Amino acid sequence: MTEAKALKVRLTFGIILVGICLLMAAVVTDHWAVLSPKVEKYNATCEIAHFGLWRLCTKRIYVSDTNDKSCGPINLPGEQNCSYFRHFNPGESSEIFEVTTQKEYSISAAAISIFSIGFTIMGTIFILLSFRKKKDYLLRPAALFYAFAGLCIIVSVEVMRQSVKRMIDSEETVWIEYYYSWSFACACTSFVLLFICGIALLLISLPRMPQNPWESCMDAEPEH
Repeated sequence: MTEAKALKVRLTFGIILVGICLLMAAVVTDHWAVLSPKVEKYNATCEIAHFGLWRLCTKRIYVSDTNDKSCGPINLPGEQNCSYFRHFNPGESSEIFEVTTQKEYSISAAAISIFSIGFTIMGTIFILLSFRKKKDYLLRPAALFYAFAGLCIIVSVEVMRQSVKRMIDSEETVWIEYYYSWSFACACTSFVLLFICGIALLLISLPRMPQNPWESCMDAEPEH
C-alpha cells in the first residue's frame, strides 16, 4: 500500500472509529425515546418514561400549575426506576412497556443492533490486518462490513421508530407525546459515518484507474 493510500485509509478509519463509538453509545443507553402521558391534574405527580433497546426507565415528576398538558421535561428531579424488558430478563418487571408495545419490535431492534456491532468488529479486524505487507486487498471486505453495520443500525432505528409510533397511536396507552432523545441521534449519526466511510473505503481500495488512454489497469504499477 502506498503512503498516500495508507494516509487515506487511516483518515477514513479514524472517522469510522467515531461512528463505532456512537453506535456503542446508542446500543447500551436508554434514551432512544421519551414518552409523556397527559396530565390530568396539577400539584400532583405524573410518570414519564424513556427507554432503549434493553430496558425501560420511568420517573415520577411533580407537576405544578402550568399550561403544559404533558408530563415533563424529563430532566426535572424525581424518583426513577429502571428495569430490563421482561422478554430479556424474566425476573424483572416492565408492565408498562409490555402492555403498550409489541415485544417483537423490541427483540428485532436489539437483535439487529447486535448484528451491527458484529459487522464493525469484523471490519476492524480486517482493516487492521490490511496494514500488513501485501494485505491491502482486505480493505474491500472491511469496507463492506462497515457499510452493512451502518445499514443494520438504521434498520434498528426504523424498527424502534415504528414501535414508538404504534405506542402513541394505540388507544390502550397513556402516552400522548413523545420525542426521540440523544441515543436515537447517536444511532442515526453512526449510520451516516459507517455507511459513507464504508463506501469511501471501498473506493479507496479499488485498483488505480488508467491515467492515459493507452494504459490499462493491468499495465499500471502495483500499489503493494
